[in-house]
Amino acid sequence: MKLRIPRSRALAAAAVAGAVLVGGGTWTAVASDSDAPAVHREERIMGMDGVRIDTSFFTAGTGSGKRPAVLLGHGFGGSKRDVQAQAEQLARDGYAVLTWSARGFGRSTGKIGLNDPDGEVKDVSRLIDWLAERPEVRLDADGDPRVGVSGSSYGGAISLLAAGHDKRVDAVAPRITYWNLADALFPDGVFKKLWAGLFINTGGGCDKFEKRLCEMYERVAVTGKPDAAARDLLTAHSPSAVGDRIKVPALIVQGQNDSLFPLGHADAIAKAVDGNGAPVAVDWIAGGHDGGNSEEARVEGRITRWFDRYLKDDKGVDTGPAFRVTRTGGVDSTDGAARLRGATSDRYPGLEAGQRELKLSRGARTQHFTNPAGANPPAISAVPGVGALSQLSGLGMGLSLDFPGQNARFETAKLTSGLRITGSPTVKVRVKSDRDDAVLFGKVYDVSADGRRQVLPSQLVSPVRVTGAGAKDGATVELRLPAVDHEIRAGHRLRVVLAATDLGYASPADPAAYSVSLEGDGLLSVPTASGVRTQAAPLPWWVWGLPAIGVALALALLLTARRRSAAPAPDPALAEVPLQITGLTKKYAKSADRYAVRELSFRVDKGQVLGLLGPNGAGKTTTLRMLMGLITPDEGEIRVFGHAIAPGSPVLSRVGSFVEGAGFLPHLTGRANLELYWQATGRPPEDSRMDEALEIAGLGDALERAVRTYSQGMRQRLAIAQAMLGMPDLLILDEPTNGLDPPQIREMRDVMIRYAAAGRTVIVSSHLLSEVEQSCTHLVVMDRGRLMQAGPVAEITGGTDTLLVTTEGEVSEALADKVGALPGIGSAVRTDEGLLVRLDGASPSALIGELVRLDVPLTGVGPNRRLEDAFLTLIGGSSA
Repeated sequence: MKLRIPRSRALAAAAVAGAVLVGGGTWTAVASDSDAPAVHREERIMGMDGVRIDTSFFTAGTGSGKRPAVLLGHGFGGSKRDVQAQAEQLARDGYAVLTWSARGFGRSTGKIGLNDPDGEVKDVSRLIDWLAERPEVRLDADGDPRVGVSGSSYGGAISLLAAGHDKRVDAVAPRITYWNLADALFPDGVFKKLWAGLFINTGGGCDKFEKRLCEMYERVAVTGKPDAAARDLLTAHSPSAVGDRIKVPALIVQGQNDSLFPLGHADAIAKAVDGNGAPVAVDWIAGGHDGGNSEEARVEGRITRWFDRYLKDDKGVDTGPAFRVTRTGGVDSTDGAARLRGATSDRYPGLEAGQRELKLSRGARTQHFTNPAGANPPAISAVPGVGALSQLSGLGMGLSLDFPGQNARFETAKLTSGLRITGSPTVKVRVKSDRDDAVLFGKVYDVSADGRRQVLPSQLVSPVRVTGAGAKDGATVELRLPAVDHEIRAGHRLRVVLAATDLGYASPADPAAYSVSLEGDGLLSVPTASGVRTQAAPLPWWVWGLPAIGVALALALLLTARRRSAAPAPDPALAEVPLQITGLTKKYAKSADRYAVRELSFRVDKGQVLGLLGPNGAGKTTTLRMLMGLITPDEGEIRVFGHAIAPGSPVLSRVGSFVEGAGFLPHLTGRANLELYWQATGRPPEDSRMDEALEIAGLGDALERAVRTYSQGMRQRLAIAQAMLGMPDLLILDEPTNGLDPPQIREMRDVMIRYAAAGRTVIVSSHLLSEVEQSCTHLVVMDRGRLMQAGPVAEITGGTDTLLVTTEGEVSEALADKVGALPGIGSAVRTDEGLLVRLDGASPSALIGELVRLDVPLTGVGPNRRLEDAFLTLIGGSSA
């Protein structure tokens, strides 16, 4: 029901809106498709209780018609810019859209309050006040705009909180968010330490938060156990605190690959809103905070339709099913992406529908295991921020690790028919311990028919804190296992594991002994949600495409009589040449006469360390991308060991590359990271030649330490070791010394030299000219897409046609121009020491005579020996 605001409040709201304006608005036209209306963006800084909030207001079209408004919140650690594209599209779809950067993010000031009702939530109410005064916005009453709120994660929670605190909100569409933040970070009283740490670091550190939040985090992080005060604080900042007041239509989008806010949060939101009598729809997407496909286009389209129905009152719009879940169905052979299909139901089934009971017949006896001292080594399931794990699990792969002696496991018999888990399985167990407080981590594995492979769906676990485990008979608990949507094939088993530790959580540091047994009949209850129907898979493209392609191909052959040319044959004469580039040309997209690379030719031989140099825009990156087969040249040819390069060329297996910013699992050791990477390539372990790569990289004992303890230099060396796995014959390094201090740069130089010493070849692109001069044997200098010079470093830096003229004072630009215009002089470039002069016919003695005639205050003339000076001469002083 809408709150009707009296005229007196509307006047007060207008006064507030006028007072909060700090910076004047700036209108900006936003480019759009030719058929779509232009979008206008107005930038404003608003003052709220001494805090400056940065906002953007989007509208489209030139008409004066009133329209509903939408507030779009951003995710934690982001800003209003993250939702700009969605805001522009909503504006084109007929909405007035307001985005803002929350306190402590973007250009907004203030301390982060984790959606504090007295901070961030009040800010949203003031934004609604401001919308109520806009002439573009449709009103339901004075001071009461027709408004919906949406956002992801942090922004999703603010949409629910806004609906609970401000009755002017008419509809919400939260995405991958939480119901109770205490349950998210302290599930069942267990501290989710890795995600909590990421929260603090993503926010900019503890000091960026309100003091009481910082103190709470530090207290819990030290003890490893949340207290009642910590739970109460986070609960007060959560939508659950106002759950009985959220009475507006809610589209709830939640991620299946989400160990931060798992599906149980969406379930709690749906039950609360439905219980309040408001329309609800639930959509489980393939992605989440742990990565995967976020289905942006589909989800944003559905959000627009949701608002069309409940803000524009368009009763004819299709808002979609009451429940939808995205399911993975193999891999598309055309692009390697996971095939996604929707499954739907006309009612939300919850997490317990269609229960099927399976006997845990294997390992049904009482099992004994320990919690190791310091809770190390920990089992591995989800690793926050590393989405590859949960994505792979959806394809029947993935990584999980349980250490012997630290867990109990129970299995079903082989399934005689397949089933799909949709929801949260449950099992009752009895737990005994030599300590009263026990922490366990429950998970359900899908075990292959031969027992050799197990998959942990979405890499999820359920922590449980068992109190009273130290009693004589222990304690009985019903363990609610992670909510998933996962298909189990016939012949597979289900394996329930209760582990003493998990990498993402805090376990008791004291050693403890545990005993676990199944209660009752030892049944695992599995929800199947039988009313959810998977959509039929679309026909493969070739079913309808091949006939059409055949006709088109026949016509092409008849009309042109041309045959597709085969790939160029390998050149035996170049079989031992790592790289030869001939006439390489690449134009900028949609340009007929602008070149990124033009007629580039050079050769690299074995054992060389080649430096690729050039100012910004010289074409270095474009050249490397063509070399890696990522883009195709317009003209010319690249041959690696005699084979012509094209996307997917087999010879690229002999090429290794390092791109700045390689990512590693921070809590695994350096060696474990490299082993995991090599496993992902699918090549035999013996082909990795890891020991050789590690010896060259010189990582030493650091290999056995967690990567989180590495310095930036060690991380860079680990990244290069990863590129060297398999010992490729040609190694390409792009800015390998970025972010390193001088000692680390020297170490990186030694790594490159050692790698090439065995006859292999290294190509390094870098802006550090002095470092290139010391580490490279040969150079290629590019400018504006063209080759300026190629050859040995000594030849380029020490050529007798380039002289360094030192002077007593600074040489003026006018004097340098005069010298450069002298007969027989190719160029004259100012340096800190004087002039760098390239001779083009004149002799050194003739140059000295002309310099004396021009009254240049000479202190010396000699051969140039600096790469920096030679580089500036070659490119004519262009900015690097």
